[in-house]
Amino acid sequence: MTRHLHIDAFSGVSGDMFLGALVDTCVPLQVLEKGLKGLGIKGYRLREQQVIRNSLRATKVDVDIQKGFTKPLALAAIKKTLKDSRLPDLIRTQALQTFQLIAEAEGTVHGKSLGKVHFHEVGVIDSLVDIVGTLLGLTHLNVTTVSCSPINLGAGTISTAHGLLPVPGPAVAQMAKGISVYSNGPALELTTPTGMALIRTLSQNCKTLPPLTPHTIGYGAGTADPEGWPNVLRLFLGKEETLSQITSERIIQLETSIDDMNPQFYDQMMTHLFDAGALDVTLTPTMMKRNRPGTIVSVLAWPQDLQVLTTILLSETTTLGVRVQELERAIVPRQIQPVRLPHGSVRVKIAKLGNGQVKITPEYRDCAALAERTKQPVQTIIDLARQTFVQSNKSQTTSRSKKSTKNPR
Repeated sequence: MTRHLHIDAFSGVSGDMFLGALVDTCVPLQVLEKGLKGLGIKGYRLREQQVIRNSLRATKVDVDIQKGFTKPLALAAIKKTLKDSRLPDLIRTQALQTFQLIAEAEGTVHGKSLGKVHFHEVGVIDSLVDIVGTLLGLTHLNVTTVSCSPINLGAGTISTAHGLLPVPGPAVAQMAKGISVYSNGPALELTTPTGMALIRTLSQNCKTLPPLTPHTIGYGAGTADPEGWPNVLRLFLGKEETLSQITSERIIQLETSIDDMNPQFYDQMMTHLFDAGALDVTLTPTMMKRNRPGTIVSVLAWPQDLQVLTTILLSETTTLGVRVQELERAIVPRQIQPVRLPHGSVRVKIAKLGNGQVKITPEYRDCAALAERTKQPVQTIIDLARQTFVQSNKSQTTSRSKKSTKNPR
């Protein structure tokens, strides 16, 4: 069964808040303790307690260090600890990825190579336990998909080994790229590097609470207890409602307006744009300054193709500038299937809209080619392809139903 976890980070996120929320979501502390033995490190114990954070009951899990690492660790030392561990492969991989994210962020903001990055705030036993324990908890809950709310980063300043720094800390800000974040509440660091790195490892699908049937809701307390503020992380565990098959993706739009170019040049320009990876290219007539007729060239593309497509527009048109904006577009999953007709085959695009709704679109070029060969109208071939596909699907459904009836379990 698909189990969805939604992370509600209205008061930020940290490693200990994750552990507390997971224990509050019915992960026994003994399960974490047993799984963490695979790390092969000693000198700590987990302690669970019930606390109140601004009238909200929550679980607080602390990692009490008795002996062990007393100095910051380099990334290489953490990697060796994880690679030498007896952890399951997936958890080991995710833990390595989480520490790698933190190291890269720290290296970027402090101008250091990865080999020279030392984990002043996160390179000790408690952070290993926080990260690995969180991953063990998700595995115990059989979580298959994860989403998170926009993340509250906090405000103010924090004291670190590098001195006084603004909130969010530079490493947190670096890892927040591409994730929906905001600042609200008390002047505290609400999101730590460990918490942000775990979010990036588990899910970059940051949105408000999706349609969900919750089975369990857990609250994990942070260490700080500011007056009038519930400093907790909330987890929703349940089954995500698939009301629609529609998903979204990030793309960019390049746009420029032209009023002084030979229209014959547009053909080659469009060909080169598509060859370079453009998802779509459109030309829209418009009126420009001094009442001159012009053309708006619009290009949809993946962000990684920005440079090459901009170069084509600047070199193959008369424009001197290109407008660029990031867009989010809603899309429906689709697939292509061949359909056999009396005189040949055509491809049909099938898009599933959810709730049993299906959009069927025969490929026009295939239909036009078959219409040319058979001397029939294109619309006739399109209608025939659509009818043939629908009838074929009905026959397959009926056949499966009869087999199920003959062979009941």
